[in-house]
Amino acid sequence: MTVSVYIPSPWRRLTHDHDYVSVEGGSVAEVLEALTARYPGFEMLVYDGARRVPQHISIYVNNREIHELEGVETALADGDQIAVIPALAGGAADGGAASVAMTPDEVMRYSRHIIMGPVGPSGQRKLRNAKVLVVGAGGLGSPVAIYLALAGVGTVGIAEFDIVELSNLQRQLLHQTPDIGKSKLLSAQEKLAAYNPHVTVRPHGAPLTSDNAMEIIRDYDIVVNGADNFATRYLVNDACYLLGKTLVDGSILLFDGQATVFKPGGGCYRCLYPSPPPPGLVPSCAEAGVLGSITGIVGSIQATEVFKQILGIGQSLVGRLLLVDALTMEFRTMKLRRDPRCPLCGEHPTVTELIDYDQFCGTPPLAEEAAAIAARH
Repeated sequence: MTVSVYIPSPWRRLTHDHDYVSVEGGSVAEVLEALTARYPGFEMLVYDGARRVPQHISIYVNNREIHELEGVETALADGDQIAVIPALAGGAADGGAASVAMTPDEVMRYSRHIIMGPVGPSGQRKLRNAKVLVVGAGGLGSPVAIYLALAGVGTVGIAEFDIVELSNLQRQLLHQTPDIGKSKLLSAQEKLAAYNPHVTVRPHGAPLTSDNAMEIIRDYDIVVNGADNFATRYLVNDACYLLGKTLVDGSILLFDGQATVFKPGGGCYRCLYPSPPPPGLVPSCAEAGVLGSITGIVGSIQATEVFKQILGIGQSLVGRLLLVDALTMEFRTMKLRRDPRCPLCGEHPTVTELIDYDQFCGTPPLAEEAAAIAARH
């Protein structure tokens, strides 16, 4: 049976501004299924979590409300007219239909997410409402930020103060040859906007320090650490714990990578590494090198852990350290535990506020490095 369905104006952006659409179906339920198949965004408007028509939606067949008939099982004849009418509040308060409905572009862009049971329309809205801070726009931060933007994470913060150099291009996917000499932050903003204009990219161009970390991190739900120095790693760890934020940590060197997730109550970076190595003992990527593709592997793992945290699905890396050996292509998982003697999250904490992390790690202040970089360019 071919029936005509009236689309109210708040929903017409899903039907390319058509007020009536023709749909095949022998019952109201079949018509609704046909509508959601043709316009995926309709699913989250006409069904609740149990896939029932919610009470704030009224459906009419030839001007008769279906509750007076046989509900969604009401049989239809060729040429019948159906109207799907939502309750209207007269405003646009947060959480209303106007704020949750996706545009046709968004529905198509995220269609491969929306058709997945564990994600669906509600999960995609969770991604859109999430705020994630990526520390570093280099080897790890590049794939993380790209995948967050592609997936539709609504707000992606980037904390970075470095400049794009030729040696970065072997692994840092956010940057290209024309970007050499440009701020990595600006380069990242341009690339992410090109990948997905629906995402808000929030720039943080100063080095993270004990003076600004709490203020910056406070605004985000999840923090991804792709820093290339120990001072920033301990700083971000401590700030996330003190603020009650989830931290997705990753690191790489040569052919190896590590990834884990820290949540308050489940241990922290200090439980894993109570103190940093002496300066110079562990070489940096600039000193020892790194296989470009290992940054993509670990960064993709970090992005996946972010998605799982936002969606509340799967088994996260909380309490586990994933080790990646690219030479043997082996993945090992080590159990982590909260250390009751940890100075930050233990039974008797001694670190109750941010400290001088440059002094703690025995490294030059990042502010000096940032000034030197600015002077060179």
